[in-house]
Amino acid sequence: MILKQVNLHDYIEYSVERFTKRIVFKEGESTVFVLNFTPKQSLPTHKHPGTNVYLLVVNGGGTFTIDGKEVKAKANDVIVADGEEEFAFVNDTDENTSLYVMLNKIPSEQYVQNI
Repeated sequence: MILKQVNLHDYIEYSVERFTKRIVFKEGESTVFVLNFTPKQSLPTHKHPGTNVYLLVVNGGGTFTIDGKEVKAKANDVIVADGEEEFAFVNDTDENTSLYVMLNKIPSEQYVQNI
């Protein structure tokens, strides 16, 4: 068994030049990373074909634009975007913001059943 444990704080790193992306895990077709934004920084519109995007607002907040619809988010909110949806983010707050992002593929339907 391979146990990997990290502290998310180690991946929260801000830059005044542009937002930062810090890879937490990359395993097979899955990856987890943290996006860090100072006030007014943004993530341009893009897609992730073939996988859903799960985003947890760790701290701060901002506005996601998903297929043209604005969604305000704050700390502890979770956003899910279909990989075919265009989405963007802007930190329109006065504080630093970090997003925990997970891109993954489901290996089998048995993993998506309530037990």
